[in-house]
Amino acid sequence: MTSSTYTVTGMTCGHCVASVTEELKAIPGVEDVAVDLSTGKVEVNSAAPLDPAAVRGAVEEAGYNLA
Repeated sequence: MTSSTYTVTGMTCGHCVASVTEELKAIPGVEDVAVDLSTGKVEVNSAAPLDPAAVRGAVEEAGYNLA
């Protein structure tokens, strides 16, 4: 399993967290997503390393940005 940490900007509430989590979990191979709203840190556990473009695209689809 691979664990990666990202920083997502623009999240302000639980709905933000849910949106980011849902989009990231839709990436093939993602097994778990943990979001810390107070810091903007997002930890993604996956079966294999993720394509950074896929992660950025999922975060942007949710309406936020990777720092």
